[in-house]
Amino acid sequence: MLITVIIPCYNENRTISKIIDKILSLKNINLQIIVIDDCSTDGTREILKNEISERVDKIIYHNINKGKGAAIKSSIKSIKGDIILIQDADLEYDPMDYYNLLKPFKNENIKVVYGSRVLGRSIENKSTLIQKYRIIGNYLLTKFSNLINNQKLTDAHTCYKVFDKDIFFKLNIKEDDFAFCPEVTTKLSNINQKIFEVPISYYGREYEDGKKIRFSDAIKAVKVIIKYKFLNKYE
Repeated sequence: MLITVIIPCYNENRTISKIIDKILSLKNINLQIIVIDDCSTDGTREILKNEISERVDKIIYHNINKGKGAAIKSSIKSIKGDIILIQDADLEYDPMDYYNLLKPFKNENIKVVYGSRVLGRSIENKSTLIQKYRIIGNYLLTKFSNLINNQKLTDAHTCYKVFDKDIFFKLNIKEDDFAFCPEVTTKLSNINQKIFEVPISYYGREYEDGKKIRFSDAIKAVKVIIKYKFLNKYE
């Protein structure tokens, strides 16, 4: 199988080279790597042009900042893989988990895999108060998503979402920002597509380290779940 790795990237000058190194170090995985620079202003774009362009299959440059969902949408015409995997450009998620994420696809009945930051972990593993609040917030959002979508996920808002190409193209992603995440989870529910979860490692960072998701994104996630479940179900 050819695995297309989509990497939305915005102002990640400290980590973009490291994440590419980690991905390229993986053995026995046939990869297509697409990086989308979402109008970075911190030197990331120069690193991509001067150091990374010849090491990946394609780099797409946005002239304005559009958001993570928009970056993923920009990659669609370039996708060649049988499996599509979403990878953040920071170091919160470890590409070594690709092996666990891809293994379930050996079962032809499994078409979507999410990497769960919750399976095998406990809140006591986190030391700071803000991290614990973030875990609780993710827990509540996942519970809400499960309730509306009749799913049993442990981590609905994980970065690591992996799709069979036919399912991915059916989703017809509309949202431009982080809301693409609850959008696709809800749309998978709408087409009765089951999601298989596997445990992954996770190294959360703080806002001062470049973390971009905010409380407002959680509020929008709730709205987007309702939108695609009840208002725009057939989009």
